[in-house]
Amino acid sequence: MFKPKPIRPDVGAIDTLIGPQVTLHGDLVFSGGLYVEGRIHGKVIAEDGARAVVTLAEQGSIEGEIRAPVVVINGRMTGDVYADERIELAAKARVHGNLHYKVVEMSAGAQLTGRLIHADAVLQAGEAALPEAWVAAEA
Repeated sequence: MFKPKPIRPDVGAIDTLIGPQVTLHGDLVFSGGLYVEGRIHGKVIAEDGARAVVTLAEQGSIEGEIRAPVVVINGRMTGDVYADERIELAAKARVHGNLHYKVVEMSAGAQLTGRLIHADAVLQAGEAALPEAWVAAEA
């Protein structure tokens, strides 16, 4: 009846591939399309002002932080994600960390252990404007 939705065919070309046999220790700065099938232990950061898309494949994993305009996750992510435009969590996504987003899309089956933090809400309200129940729970 319904076909599975492909993982963002509109995000553009893949300029960099981290293959399934690759483990990278250290920070990675990139522009364009980054497709991760292997493991990264460190930060993944898009160059300032560059059109950049990070796609974490089902078998891939990142332990660190992601900062990019568009982030598509279908693998394991441990750490915070900062997306200037959009975050997409596909069905096999397993995220342990906070998502800082403008637009977020979650497919059925995606798992998030962390908080969803809208970029505009943080700018307008600041951390002091949390509801009292949340502040008490964090203390």
